[in-house]
Amino acid sequence: MPVTPRPGDPAITPELVAEHGISEYEYKLILDILGREPSYTELGVFSAMWSEHCGYKNSRPLLRKLPTTAPWVLQGPGENAGVIDVGDGLAVAFKIESHNHPSAVEPYQGAATGVGGILRDVFTMGARPIAVLNSLRFGEIDGAEGDRVRYLVGGVVKGIGDYGNCVGIPTVGGEVYFDAAYEGNPLVNAMAIGLMKTDELIRGVASGVGNPIMAVGSKTGRDGIHGATFASAELSEESEAKRPMVQVGDPFTEKLLLEASLELIRSGHIVGIQDMGAAGLVSSSTEMAARGGTGVDIEITTVPVRERGMTPYEILLSETQERMLVVAHEGREEDVRAILGRWDLDAEVIGHVTDTGRYVIRENGVVVVDIPGEPLVDACPTYTREGVESAEIAALRAEDVRAIAPRAEEADPTWTLRALLDSPTIASKRWVYEQYDSTVRTNTVVGPGSDAAVLRLRGTNRGIAATVDCNSRYVYLNPHRGGQIAVAEAARNLACSGALPRAVTDNLNFGNPLKPEVYYQLSESLRGIGEACTAFQTPITGGNVSLYNENPLGAIYPTPTIGMVGVIDNIDHVMTAPFRGEGDAIVLLGANTDELGGSEYLKVVHGRVAGDAPAVSLDGENALRTAVLALIAGDMIRSAHDTAEGGLAVALAECAIANPAAPLGMDVELDDELPGNALLFGEAQGRVVVSCAADGVDAVLALAAEHGVPAKRIGTVGAPFGTFAIRTAAGTVEAAAGELAEIYERAIPRRMDGTPADVETSLESMVQNGME
Repeated sequence: MPVTPRPGDPAITPELVAEHGISEYEYKLILDILGREPSYTELGVFSAMWSEHCGYKNSRPLLRKLPTTAPWVLQGPGENAGVIDVGDGLAVAFKIESHNHPSAVEPYQGAATGVGGILRDVFTMGARPIAVLNSLRFGEIDGAEGDRVRYLVGGVVKGIGDYGNCVGIPTVGGEVYFDAAYEGNPLVNAMAIGLMKTDELIRGVASGVGNPIMAVGSKTGRDGIHGATFASAELSEESEAKRPMVQVGDPFTEKLLLEASLELIRSGHIVGIQDMGAAGLVSSSTEMAARGGTGVDIEITTVPVRERGMTPYEILLSETQERMLVVAHEGREEDVRAILGRWDLDAEVIGHVTDTGRYVIRENGVVVVDIPGEPLVDACPTYTREGVESAEIAALRAEDVRAIAPRAEEADPTWTLRALLDSPTIASKRWVYEQYDSTVRTNTVVGPGSDAAVLRLRGTNRGIAATVDCNSRYVYLNPHRGGQIAVAEAARNLACSGALPRAVTDNLNFGNPLKPEVYYQLSESLRGIGEACTAFQTPITGGNVSLYNENPLGAIYPTPTIGMVGVIDNIDHVMTAPFRGEGDAIVLLGANTDELGGSEYLKVVHGRVAGDAPAVSLDGENALRTAVLALIAGDMIRSAHDTAEGGLAVALAECAIANPAAPLGMDVELDDELPGNALLFGEAQGRVVVSCAADGVDAVLALAAEHGVPAKRIGTVGAPFGTFAIRTAAGTVEAAAGELAEIYERAIPRRMDGTPADVETSLESMVQNGME
């Protein structure tokens, strides 16, 4: 049908098309699809839906190669969240998503609304959110941009804490890294987990010709307009001017919307429901129609707004938070309104489902958008590019880092351990997670600070565990191997908690894919992730792609964050990392190597990022995981902790000083004929430190041997506030456990004491802004 030009809309020019992130080639496709020039509003619709954030134009061909199915997967990629069957008639919905660009220019609101958005993705599937985790990356606190980094850290952490705490969802785990690669472009990835009965699963679908389409929740404002396009471009010195593209959150409305949505889903009055997330009303309505094979016809003037004079362009592209789009059964409109009214929320009919397959928007009955629906969602142009490894990075990887001369201070390996425990990436994150409520709703069995979070499945004797993991330096140096390691470490963390890994959600954070070296990182890391997920039988059920994470200084480290969920059949068999008591034996599962590439040791002690990522055996990781789970199920061990950043010495220290109120001493002897720095601080994969009763060592070693896992006793747990000692042929680490605990616990707080006073962190400010 004809589209009437709106008075006041700008003329379509090549400059305007380019401002919308649409290439000349893509604009020609739009002309072919429409058979005419698009209106200004239609150009905005295409810009949002064909952005990288919504259309996955540079990643979709790669994502199709990933494993996504298994008998326990109830919903894979393509919906608001993935869903897996966890037994006893229960299912878990989970998803990870980024809010990187918004958090770079407005850390408090950017992080807060990231949490709000991922919660909505989960409860629109019919699941009640039960936990949040996050993966955060910042620049160096000690660097030249330290004040800015402290501002970002303070705002992001407070935003996450305030929003989750107000909605009443515990933040139970995560990770925080600090590296100059993230200066100017922090990463804020939020993961949410929800619980439902398997027969309560609902999908975001618009079906049933004539069924009403209803806008539910907050009124639409001008905040967040073009947020999806903003997230699909590099940050620049002008990015501060894009603060209006950052949404404003209102956690109290989110709580009401959560409860109302779940009641709606249970009521049987609705066909489908979807969050108005990235690209707002445009993405939710087009995607719901595409899943149903239908069309939609919307009268834009019926959309509740909170600002006068909003145009169809603004209403369609607004990313105002705490809004849902609902397709109700015809004749049930008043029932829907009654449910929303009980939660002090509005629900307005804004359109209907049609059988035309077209996306039609009217303003006072006049058609302002008329686009075939299928090209908007399923025919976004995709690109398979040529990836070329950076010669500079290849040279770094080829470097023999074992030949780097040690510093004079390294003659005492205790100095090195102190330096690593003081590294913000390794140090205790207590300063961060104590700002979160990790126990609200009382389902948390293991919260932040261990290898993985553990949550009980209420009404059963079972539980789930969850973790987020990625060592981005490994991916930078060797994308394929780094991708494998990200999955392997996540699986190890779950196994050390007593959980069988079941499925993955991934957040792919990369630079500009138009650059061959970045596309190489993306494609190679996905190849590694796919191989590891296949080997571990942990299909990918969904996730998020965040590209163009660059600033004037260059691209971030490639960071494919892995969120993994596992199942614990008996909640009594939950394991944690800290040593339990004096006299327990310490056993190392796995083999030490002389690898140092990509290690925190090289970065902290030598200021170098070089060498190859450590080798990883997927078969070996499977054997190790199976052995650890068998040891836990057999009540044969008392603690378990995988080795990661900082190597074996740091892993042992973390086990000993996890409780700063009573850090334990330790006496360990390592007889491996390896260089001392590699033995103590190298990051060889496939290793887990366990402790057991002194008379149980033989049984532990025998079970490990049955699974083909190298194992040996290396020491004994000491007394509280005792001496922490690791003896090697190359030297001895020896220090008071209390001293190491003090270094580990104070590393981040002493650096954050200088947080600028202008960090916008007040909950009152967020609520006030959200209600204006």
